[in-house]
Amino acid sequence: MKVVIQRVSEASVTIENRRVAAISNGILVLLGIIDEDSKDDIDWLCNKIANLRIFPDDNQVMNKSLLDVNGDVIVVSQFTLYASTKKGNRPSYIKAAKPDKAIPLYENFNKVLQTVLGKPIQTGEFGADMKVQLINDGPVTIVIDSNNRV
Repeated sequence: MKVVIQRVSEASVTIENRRVAAISNGILVLLGIIDEDSKDDIDWLCNKIANLRIFPDDNQVMNKSLLDVNGDVIVVSQFTLYASTKKGNRPSYIKAAKPDKAIPLYENFNKVLQTVLGKPIQTGEFGADMKVQLINDGPVTIVIDSNNRV
């Protein structure tokens, strides 16, 4: 699994002119899934995300986690994180998991992250044409790949 985490002062997801998610202080998580991903990847990533110290303390040092600041979360499925651009100019998405594999992992990821945070999270809609808006706070953007944790 690969995630792009953006610390936001606000973010929202709109589908067909209908706002389906909106947060203020927190993070926007773009989530990419491949066939090899498993429950172990989900558990590791969710704990990493919840405890990642990317929020400022009283001295404006990034020393607080999402748990510390009681921040909100939007998770958006993002198969394009696994784009291959080695050949030509049209990206290939062959590494990205197909919906029959990706949807259950995406749903499980969201459930585990809610459990770790102890509060509901918001999401986009898997496979939908989504309009994602955000104000990146910092800017702070972190990329984490569960396959590179060793």
